[in-house]
Amino acid sequence: MIGNDVVDLATAKKENNWRRKGYLEKLFTEDEIAMIKTAENQDVMVWNLWSRKEAAYKIFNRETGLRAFMPLQLVCTYVNELQGTVYCQGKTYYTKTVVKPDHIHTIAAVDTKILENIVFLKDRKLILKKEGVPYLVQPETTQTVPVSISHHGNYEYIITTS
Repeated sequence: MIGNDVVDLATAKKENNWRRKGYLEKLFTEDEIAMIKTAENQDVMVWNLWSRKEAAYKIFNRETGLRAFMPLQLVCTYVNELQGTVYCQGKTYYTKTVVKPDHIHTIAAVDTKILENIVFLKDRKLILKKEGVPYLVQPETTQTVPVSISHHGNYEYIITTS
């Protein structure tokens, strides 16, 4: 299983004031807030952690069928700017994040080996949805393959596995 999330930093800055009172406490644990407050670039850390939670949530939702606003139940451990782990209700998701000057992109997977086999798709033409969940059908085998789509501001990433 895979999930991904992208944050357009310019759009996030316009649409969200994460510095307002109570904002961080609704989305992040005490340890995550400490990571944000001690980060060299707090804006990047906020959206880095958020994109990890969102990418992991997409897997959690696919696995459980549960749809809920639950950012405090998605707990990030931060290995470094590029990798980490998200825990949620006894499940573990591994994340790989790319931080660029204008956006942040995170891919999450249930296994670190999956992170090594990510394929980026250019468009949505071959993507089907069942109950709102995107997938592809492999032409050679007719097997279904999970797809994760993320769009924010000027950025969109569509991923699957090889």
